[in-house]
Amino acid sequence: MSLYSKRGVSAQKEEVHAATRHLDQGLYPNAFCKIYADVLCGQDDWVNVMHADGAGTKSILAYLYWKETGDAAVWKGIAQDAIVMNLDDLLCVGIHDQLLFSSTIDRNKRLIPAEVLEAVINGTQEFFDTMRSFGVNISFMGGETADVGDVVRTMAVNGTMAARWPKSRLITNDGIRAGDVIVGLASFGQAKYENSYNSGLASNGLTSARHDVLNKSYGQRFPESFDNGLDDSVVYIGPHSFTEEVKVNDQHLTIGQLLLSPTRTFAPVLKKILEENFEAVHGLIHCSGGGQTKCLKYLPAPLKIIKDALHTPPVIFDLIRNASGADDREMYQVFNMGTRLEIYTPEKEAQGLIGIAASFGVDAKVIGRVEASSQKELELHLPDKPVLHYSHS
Repeated sequence: MSLYSKRGVSAQKEEVHAATRHLDQGLYPNAFCKIYADVLCGQDDWVNVMHADGAGTKSILAYLYWKETGDAAVWKGIAQDAIVMNLDDLLCVGIHDQLLFSSTIDRNKRLIPAEVLEAVINGTQEFFDTMRSFGVNISFMGGETADVGDVVRTMAVNGTMAARWPKSRLITNDGIRAGDVIVGLASFGQAKYENSYNSGLASNGLTSARHDVLNKSYGQRFPESFDNGLDDSVVYIGPHSFTEEVKVNDQHLTIGQLLLSPTRTFAPVLKKILEENFEAVHGLIHCSGGGQTKCLKYLPAPLKIIKDALHTPPVIFDLIRNASGADDREMYQVFNMGTRLEIYTPEKEAQGLIGIAASFGVDAKVIGRVEASSQKELELHLPDKPVLHYSHS
């Protein structure tokens, strides 16, 4: 059993999927988000989408970093994480404008003061202001802030995003077909709409990243930062501290900066692609929970996905791998490994889409292809390593 499983978390969310298997799958079961008929206005050519997600356990990393450094600004990144985990999921069904967002913040008031709440709320508005400058309009509809110390140890930052969208401009993944290539957008680097280097970690796999990278002192000093029912052998077992420096390209960054890089949004890139090249987009996959295996859940037919030219994983994933001892199979189904959004498109369209991403400072390239098959399957070809094979019933 992996350390990830021993901590009581699952990259594939098997129990969640089992619990929801009898629910309505929406108008387009292969779409990345559940799409409903236009309940709000009753028009047949429009749809409604509502999506909920959050920053997950990354908020605990922010708590530790804030307690150690006193820097409350780190919470602005958590606000962005909670938004982007919603926004970029909605991008994958083609929605890129006129969105509504409501936040939900649960805190232990005894440990989380007003300055932290202010940083999260202000960070939310600042992110929306940045997106508006790129033509992505998100209205902040307020939300709920609850003092529930009996429920949460520190703070949980989540949100709900909704939109009404024309049915003719949806991406449902039903267009993915043999012969398509996959354009992969990098999760790391510094896009033109980012203020600093992004490690690419995003907001998935943070339970593993936190416990496998950070050392025992964090659990000893901050017992409120973890489930005290866990065996000590899986709690903060890493070799690092937040303040240690790592060389990335030509700059020195701390472990804390890498772990807490705000999740990159691809909204400016996808808005331009979907407005100018809509017909070229056969499918969109956000490689979030489930990492590089996420695509298997949204294939419209038995197909083989071959990824043989993924982006080289950035340094944060080397740090996690070396600290945890996780093998390639687990790393690639827990983390995005540097490639976080996939565009399925005809080969002749790929360079145009890559050029649009490059215009925003986002690295993109053809990372693989789609082939005919008798089942839904995935092959990951890593340099000088055995092929990793995954399948989905």
